[in-house]
Amino acid sequence: MEFGILFFVLIFVTAILYSSVGHGGASGYLAIMALFAVSPENMRASALILNLFVAGISFYSYYKGGFFKLRLLFPFIILSIPMSFLGARIQINPSTYKIILGIFLLIAIARMLFVAKKPINTKPLNIPLALVIGAILGFFSGMIGIGGGIILSPVLLILNWATIKETAAVSAIFIFLNSAAGLSGLASRGILNPVPEIYFLIALGIAGSLIGSHVGRVKLTSAKLTYLLSFVLLFASFKLFYF
Repeated sequence: MEFGILFFVLIFVTAILYSSVGHGGASGYLAIMALFAVSPENMRASALILNLFVAGISFYSYYKGGFFKLRLLFPFIILSIPMSFLGARIQINPSTYKIILGIFLLIAIARMLFVAKKPINTKPLNIPLALVIGAILGFFSGMIGIGGGIILSPVLLILNWATIKETAAVSAIFIFLNSAAGLSGLASRGILNPVPEIYFLIALGIAGSLIGSHVGRVKLTSAKLTYLLSFVLLFASFKLFYF
C-alpha cells in the first residue's frame, strides 16, 4: 500500500501531540490508518510498535524531569502486562466496547476540565482498585491495539492519585509495557504484520516524540497540559465513535 504525504504528516503531528501528555498515540494512529483504509491486521501491530518508541521517549523525558513515581505504576502494571498479552490473543468485535469507552472519555474530559481550575491535592493510591483497573486496561489494550494510557490518565487525575505531570510519566511507561506485552501476544499468534512503511513511521514517531515530550515537560504549565490532554481525549473519543 502506498500512502500520500498527508498520511505521514498526520502520524508525525499525532506523535508530537500525544507524547506531550505522556501518551504513545495508538488511538490516533489507529484513527489515521482507518481513514487511509489500512487492513485491521496491519493496524494493531503498527500502532503498538509506534507506541513503544513514542511512549518510551516520552517516559524518559518525564523521568529525567523527576516526575516518575514507581509507587504509582507498580499496582497498575502487575496485572496489566499478562492481561494485555491475553487480550492480544483474543479476536473479538470491539465496536460496543469502543462506544462505551468513547462515552467514558467524554465524561473524563468534563471532569478534568472542571478540576483543572483547582489545585490538585493528591491522595494515597487504593491498591486493590488499582490492581483491578490495571487488569481491565491491560486486557482491552491488547485486544484493541492501544497502550491503555488514554484511560489511565483521566483515572489518575479524577481520583486525585497523581499530579498532571506525574500522570504523564506513569502513563508513558504503562503504555510502553502494555504495548510490548500486546505485541508479544500478537507474535504468539503469528499475526505480527505491521505496514511495510513501519520503519519510516518509527522515524517520524521518534522525531515527533522528541519534540512533544520536551514541550510537555518543559514548556507547558500543569493547567495547559491538562487542557491539552483533554483535547487528546476528545480526539480519541471522536475516533471511537466515528470508527
